[in-house]
Amino acid sequence: MNNTPVEENTPLLSSGTLVENRKRTCFVVAVGALSFVAVLLIRSDLIALFLNRTNDIIQESNEPKASVFPQTFLWGAATSAYQIEGGASAGGRGPSIWDTFCAQSAENCSGDTGNVTADHFHHWQEDIEIMQSLGLKAYRFSISWSRILPTGTAEGTESGDHRYSKTKGINYDGVQFYNHIIDALVAKGIEPFVTLYHWDLPQTLQDRYGGWENEQIIDDFAKYARICFQFFGDRVKYWITINEAWSVAIGGYDQGNKAPGMLNEEQGGTGKPYLIGHHLLLAHARAVSVYREEGYSKWYLHGNSIKTGVIGIANSGDFRFPVDPKIKDDIDAATRAMEFQLGWMTDPVWFGDYPTSMKRILGSRLPEFTKQEKKMLRGTADFIGLNHYSSLLASAPKSPPSYGGYWTDQSVTLTNNPSWKTTFMGWNIVPDGAREMLLWLDKRYNHPLIFVTENGMAADEPDFLHSLRDDSRKEYLEGYICGFGQALKRGVNLGGYFAWSLMDNFEWEYGFSRRFGLVHVNYTTLVRTPKLSADWYKLTIKTNGANVCEWNQA
Repeated sequence: MNNTPVEENTPLLSSGTLVENRKRTCFVVAVGALSFVAVLLIRSDLIALFLNRTNDIIQESNEPKASVFPQTFLWGAATSAYQIEGGASAGGRGPSIWDTFCAQSAENCSGDTGNVTADHFHHWQEDIEIMQSLGLKAYRFSISWSRILPTGTAEGTESGDHRYSKTKGINYDGVQFYNHIIDALVAKGIEPFVTLYHWDLPQTLQDRYGGWENEQIIDDFAKYARICFQFFGDRVKYWITINEAWSVAIGGYDQGNKAPGMLNEEQGGTGKPYLIGHHLLLAHARAVSVYREEGYSKWYLHGNSIKTGVIGIANSGDFRFPVDPKIKDDIDAATRAMEFQLGWMTDPVWFGDYPTSMKRILGSRLPEFTKQEKKMLRGTADFIGLNHYSSLLASAPKSPPSYGGYWTDQSVTLTNNPSWKTTFMGWNIVPDGAREMLLWLDKRYNHPLIFVTENGMAADEPDFLHSLRDDSRKEYLEGYICGFGQALKRGVNLGGYFAWSLMDNFEWEYGFSRRFGLVHVNYTTLVRTPKLSADWYKLTIKTNGANVCEWNQA
């Protein structure tokens, strides 16, 4: 998410715990069923809602249409560990920086925590059934570092195979949890897309040496990655090292609205976003080196043949339109804004160094890569993962800003087009930006393989009925998928699309006040209910996107 201003393993659960879980599940199901019946009795319009939304979807699918998406296109949905798993102290998991951040102040996470959230830890089987019912071809999820390594590290993980003997520091219950998920996905024909790091750093590493502030994190991340490759690499073809390094650096160390909650030094804090970004990129490169040079890319098994696995990074990318496309200063400002966001975390992975604009503006405040580091970084992505939600207008500033930090550094004025609609997050809805963002990536990085690894919206869902009838989310997804398809039609190498998110979940600093899911989650009963957008997305997958646009005219 982006924030822009304006084998022989220990059993996962004991038999006693399983009994208790069954009791709890029965109770929750009973409560959920009674609640739902009560709603039906009180609100007869709920019945009409289901009938109407079903009729809407059926009417859309009357006539078969052509599609620009290839048959191999991966239609998926995405989540992350801290946002959906819950089970904060279950199964041997250790605390993460988000556990600490939310506990420090009620203001940090709107008074909420990820202790339970959607409780995927206990409901993963049900959730995978929902994925199958939607027809998902792929599912992107993240592994909780502190569920695998509760203290962040383990003994002897710089080498050796840890699958067949117990290694001190590895939580084998956590390993088994993800084994269960991966096995179930594979059994149902759903491709696992696994992210190693989606913001939930083990708190012990933050306490021990400052986490991402210290270069020790680079080695520790590589060791953690090695463990994941060993345990899951035979069934996981697609790996993502780090999700939105930009959001980690800016949210966590410039704006302070994400864990660990530091403000930029120029704003009176202690955060160093450019140093954080530097370490994130080097950690990515080191993990890719482990994956490729130690042979884990060849561990992926497919039927009776061995196919090479692939690895990439998922970066934030919101498009910036120049306010006036005829004015060079505005064009330069739009490009600079995208270089300071998407280019910051993608140029080094592709070219081995930061964008020229960043080096020129930041000077010594931007860390330098050594020659060896540049060599290690260059080419460390088999694909680019794009997390895209919105767009803004960019122009050259007419006067010096009155504030400091990252947003001042890029020397760009960002504004909205008043004709654009917005999401419940306040983000602009601009489907044309989806097309232009892919075209920009395609040109800058010489026609790379791209996956849209996140795209979606928070809608205003004040109650259950409004949540189920999420027409605005359907329209958003339809517009954006159409935009991505237009780019594909123009030659962009787009391999797949992941809607954010599969289900409602803990939305970081917003807690549970924002819902992004295709599936509604009642946070009291934990009952899951597919929304209108889920029905529509199911049809989209079934028709391979033929229902999205009039492709002959797009």
